[in-house]
Amino acid sequence: MKSLTDIIRTLEVTSIIGPQDLEITDITADSRAVTNSSLFIALDGATVDGHDYIDKAVAAGAVAIIVSKPVQVNDDVCVITVKDTRAAMMVVVPSFFDYPANKMRMIGVTGTNGKTTTTHMIRHILKNQGHKVGVIGTVHIMIGDTSYPIHNTTPDVVDLQHILHQMVEEGVTYCVMEVSSHALALGRVAGVEFDTAVFTNLTQDHLDFHKTFENYLAAKCKLFEQVSSSNQHKSNKGAVINIDDAYGERVVQKTKAPTITYSAQGKGTLNASDIQMSTKMSDYTVQYNGEIYRVSMNTTGLFNVYNTLAAIGACLQEGISMEAIDTALKTFSAVPGRFELIEEGQDFAVVVDYAHTPDGLENILQTAQSIKEKRIIVVFGCGGDRDATKRPIMGRIAAKYGDIIYVTSDNPRTEDPIQIVKDVEVGVKEALRDGTSYKVIVDRRDAINHAIGAAKSGDIVIIAGKGHEDYQILKDQTIHFDDREEARRALKEI
Repeated sequence: MKSLTDIIRTLEVTSIIGPQDLEITDITADSRAVTNSSLFIALDGATVDGHDYIDKAVAAGAVAIIVSKPVQVNDDVCVITVKDTRAAMMVVVPSFFDYPANKMRMIGVTGTNGKTTTTHMIRHILKNQGHKVGVIGTVHIMIGDTSYPIHNTTPDVVDLQHILHQMVEEGVTYCVMEVSSHALALGRVAGVEFDTAVFTNLTQDHLDFHKTFENYLAAKCKLFEQVSSSNQHKSNKGAVINIDDAYGERVVQKTKAPTITYSAQGKGTLNASDIQMSTKMSDYTVQYNGEIYRVSMNTTGLFNVYNTLAAIGACLQEGISMEAIDTALKTFSAVPGRFELIEEGQDFAVVVDYAHTPDGLENILQTAQSIKEKRIIVVFGCGGDRDATKRPIMGRIAAKYGDIIYVTSDNPRTEDPIQIVKDVEVGVKEALRDGTSYKVIVDRRDAINHAIGAAKSGDIVIIAGKGHEDYQILKDQTIHFDDREEARRALKEI
């Protein structure tokens, strides 16, 4: 609860009409979430104008509203007019919740791929050190050992501050957070002070939103500019950056914080070498500060070596010893939907992975290439209403590594799924090798059934794109669909 006069002091207002001696119990930009004595912020969005929902908010109990347009309400409602309600929200919401991010250590992980696995590795290490850890990311929100659903990789300002406030109330000492480029560009992390910033990699994605790759890079770099900016409330800042990535050096230049660079090519201050992998394990040497450690993990793939290095670097920046990190990593298991092996007693491997970008798909197929006994069978598609330019690129990547390719649907949304697979098929045809083949099966269940039915002893079936997701978004509905369930069903049938 906070007095409205205290809230108003944080804003640059154009006018105030109505009573100000009010106590505000909650703050929201969603009229459906309004409760008694709430402050409602009328956002003028791209598709919805919050000003159209003011009557509904007042009827639900809002006693004050922040607007940017003239409105008519009852005299007992305080109307606070500002130039930009979204800018006002970024200021007033963190203040209302008393800046919960300042009461925890905040580790932000950004990059195109690897964020989810990296955040969960960091959580595992910190938990092993006795910390109560919160996680915010693609798969879920976690407060301690309790999991909650999530709708955006990084929630909007109101939801995020709610979550961080709840974490503080429940005694969380570390919050490890996936920070998306959308969140950085749109100011969703306003009022959040990060302590360690981690950069995993940068490859083509989200150009439907950012328009250019430079804009995409600039959005990611905001996290590293912030972590070393002036007027910080907390000390001991740090950055952890993949220096093997083509854009790693650009990111390094954006921060003044003490930086650990990591590499699997000997170029960093934290390096991995002598990497050995099987379908279920990886084993490699880690060098840091002149010391050498042998790390064994219950995960596989070069991309997971990089994820591990990112997690190690973040925990080193937080003052955890390499010995303690090494001990914790021995008991880490894979994140759901991230190179997840589906076992039903078959004599070939079936892997479900979230890879939905060109780089992500290439990473898992390179891993399959390095550990395969015989053929690689690939099932994948591309999402609708998203960057269409990556579709033929992903088709070429699948054809480069796969021996049998099944092009199928993956959340077509409002687009025609047949057109999407045609876009992908262009790239497949361009890169198809002698002796390899492909099929277009638009129905994803049928594609998975065909792929598993075609597999023989020693093959690897890669089902890419959805990972942990348990739904398909179609033009007129969202249906339950889980690649892992479908793979298990197909395996039991054979």
